Amino acid sequence: MSKSMAEPYVPALGVPFLTRYYDRVLALTLPERELKERLAEQAVGGLLDGGRVLDLGSGTGTLTLLLKQRAPHAEVAGLDGDPEVLEVARAKAQAAGVELDLRQGLSWEAPFEPASFDRVVSSLFFHHLRTEDKQRTLAKVHELLLPGGELHVLDWGEARSALMRLLFLPVQILDGFAPTNDNVRGRIVPLLEGAGFVSVEETGRRNTVFGTLSLYRAIRANAP
Repeated sequence: MSKSMAEPYVPALGVPFLTRYYDRVLALTLPERELKERLAEQAVGGLLDGGRVLDLGSGTGTLTLLLKQRAPHAEVAGLDGDPEVLEVARAKAQAAGVELDLRQGLSWEAPFEPASFDRVVSSLFFHHLRTEDKQRTLAKVHELLLPGGELHVLDWGEARSALMRLLFLPVQILDGFAPTNDNVRGRIVPLLEGAGFVSVEETGRRNTVFGTLSLYRAIRANAP
């Protein structure tokens, strides 16, 4: 997972030796499958055959595979900065007998042509990025999407109660206060709008033992 200019990426659980346990930890602590099912349905439910989808910060490939299963005729790509999680994702794809275009790279330097995706989807990735890296990543996503293309995000959202704010503290301690402050303070929608997206909305929320997870949708405006 990409981070800032000083560090090439953030390992899935903050430190490399925990990467192998990432899927297990998420399954035990968060309603991961349910929320990723909702994200995938929101992102590709109406996608026409032959579309292209990018899973940004694809990690171990759980969402990438789910997107391919939901849209079997689409070309699905995944991008992550961590070579170790990409190996896990490739093994999953091989075991499932599906073809995924999995690449290593930084989110703001995604190695794809402009206007080459109908959908960009991201799960639990943006909270790893400091504000300036969120901004340049969103600028890159805007560039990668076709006019009318959509960005769909599942990530930590605004804490609207003292309890949710308190529960989010362990995430901030693990992943850093600087990158996670945008999420917990409700800045994701303004950041999306600032990157030029239109029809930006929070489409759902789910309170968890580590704070509030939110779903977002944003659209790249049609060319003038």
